[in-house]
Amino acid sequence: MIDALVGAAGLGDIGTHFPPSAEEWRDADSMELLAKVAGLLREHSWHPLNVDATVVCERPRISPKAARMREVMADRAGLPVDAISIKGKSNEGLGWIGRGEGIAVHAVALVARTTRAGPMDL
Repeated sequence: MIDALVGAAGLGDIGTHFPPSAEEWRDADSMELLAKVAGLLREHSWHPLNVDATVVCERPRISPKAARMREVMADRAGLPVDAISIKGKSNEGLGWIGRGEGIAVHAVALVARTTRAGPMDL
């Protein structure tokens, strides 16, 4: 979600803002980073409108956790819950994801430049 937001705003990627080589970000809470990114977007006159994320994994099952994930992410990103979509997808046993060796996430974010009055018309 962080990469989708900063990417949509043309502000680089997660490593640009939270380099893995920097000790201060070692073991950082990703939800704290998300809150920082929401502030960064505001500083650059961007307003997140929505995020759609697909979590690709064999386990855990995402659907039982999706509502809570949406609530927490919405809170940290400063978005209404209905502006965040999180869904799970199996890799049907194929490849490293299918073998349970990892998880992948595909996320897309929509952002708009803000004015003093609010988001600009799209």
